[in-house]
Amino acid sequence: MPRIGRSEAEQSLAEGTGPEFLEALARGLRVIQVFDRDRRQMSLSDAAKLVDLPRASVRRTLHTLVQLGFAETDGKLFRLTPRVLTLAGAYLLSNPIVSILQPALERLSAEINEACSAAVLDGDDVVMIVHASPARVLPLSAQVGLRIPAVHSSLGRIILASFDDAALDAFMARVQPQQLTEQTVTDKKKLQRAILQAQADGYSLVDREVEVGFRSISVALQRLDGKTIAALNIGIHTEHGTPDMMRETFLPKLRSLAQELKQQLI
Repeated sequence: MPRIGRSEAEQSLAEGTGPEFLEALARGLRVIQVFDRDRRQMSLSDAAKLVDLPRASVRRTLHTLVQLGFAETDGKLFRLTPRVLTLAGAYLLSNPIVSILQPALERLSAEINEACSAAVLDGDDVVMIVHASPARVLPLSAQVGLRIPAVHSSLGRIILASFDDAALDAFMARVQPQQLTEQTVTDKKKLQRAILQAQADGYSLVDREVEVGFRSISVALQRLDGKTIAALNIGIHTEHGTPDMMRETFLPKLRSLAQELKQQLI
């Protein structure tokens, strides 16, 4: 049989990657990633359109995922299974940072009775790798693996504040701001000013830009060599405190914890 020609997306994916690049694995990971809160199940045609790959490639990918237990199908629609969590679990279990941060954030959360998180930068988003919260449920609640646009979150802005001018300019040139709430800032110049302000202040506070009725404050988590590797965050419902209260009460606690953790990170 003649080989199916690559789509533009496949060609772009493979260019510059070298002979060791495994396209089949790349396709499989791309297909997994198109499933989300709004696309919990989809047809073969839908998946192929979203990843911009030939139907034959996506059919083989989905069949393989089903055979391996990472997906299931009723014959028409495909959905992921809980086995996909083992991929995230492998990262969490193998990353020593998580084992250091989890008890520290649980201790802080118990002290202030509010939600505490840690996140790392992944592409244009920040991804939550640790979360601790009191018994009450928050709208963004405790989702390790939750992705948030970096430019709109306090977690992301304080990480981006560690970029040099050239890296930040490049990041802002490619990023596509999203209107998440009525308060979300989408103007790139204003966003870049907010990041530079976070750089000057040593913290970032975002008020209702990611979720209605929710505000958060974050500081950078650095290793002993001064490299920013993550961000620490406290998030609250707006009725639980004002921005000024967060600066006066929560910011010193976050800074103290970041300094304490820095001594454990090499």
